[in-house]
Amino acid sequence: MKQQVPRVAAVHDISCFGRCSLTVIMPILSSMGIQVCPLPTAVLSTHLGGYKNVAFCDFTDRMAGFYQHWQQEGITFDCIYSGFLASEQQIDTVLHFVDEFSGNHPLVLVDPVMGDEGRLYSVYTSQMQEQMKKLVSKADIITPNYTETCFLLGEQYQEQVADYDELKTWLIRLSDFGPATVIMTGIPLVNQQIMNIGYERSSGCFWEVINKHIPARYPGTGDIFASVLAGALLHKHKLPAAMKLAADFVSLTIKTTFAAGTPTREGVLLESHLPWLCREWTNCQNN
Repeated sequence: MKQQVPRVAAVHDISCFGRCSLTVIMPILSSMGIQVCPLPTAVLSTHLGGYKNVAFCDFTDRMAGFYQHWQQEGITFDCIYSGFLASEQQIDTVLHFVDEFSGNHPLVLVDPVMGDEGRLYSVYTSQMQEQMKKLVSKADIITPNYTETCFLLGEQYQEQVADYDELKTWLIRLSDFGPATVIMTGIPLVNQQIMNIGYERSSGCFWEVINKHIPARYPGTGDIFASVLAGALLHKHKLPAAMKLAADFVSLTIKTTFAAGTPTREGVLLESHLPWLCREWTNCQNN
């Protein structure tokens, strides 16, 4: 019997330079044996972090036409995966997209990209935050970072986190919005470590992955984590294994990039580590 290739609808922007969004999502998922079908939200000459006078083409008004054509052609998806959305209208479009393509029960992964380091991105209004909560409620799994979790729950951001039990209650509260699985990423611990922690409502279990903190922040690492996670889950890996693979890959790319002295705004050196990812997820498949 011929094995079906999983298919993902990736609702993200295309930042043509800087290694983030679709320019990392597509090679990662493709290397994991998954077909990526982009639903572009915008096309930018570079990402918005550290570059001036960015050339920008907004695709908001074209998004519905793209997915309506997919409907006409009878195209379905095994996963719908959304990331940074720049307006209330874009969030609303994704809400409709999820509803229209829910017939075959795809995995819906929402990365509620809203901010970092305790601050919201400049475009995020209070209305957009509320709209994002509606999208989160449609998801099967969400991957907010620590900052985004604070804003979703109305909690105070801390430079270093010491209360592990409080984080568990936060994950449960996020799951109460709707998603069965919640993974909080990039949690700054008191001992110069970074933690990702996951919660699965059906089992009531928590898992964490801890890596050493590297003193640099690169664009696209959240996209990389969520993409590897989605790929592993689509290949039926258990959540703890999928989290570990995603965190280990991000950590590996950051360490290499930091050692090479690559400018942070260029993103991590993804290309040289894709063969590692191919080997690792294949080994997970065979074990």
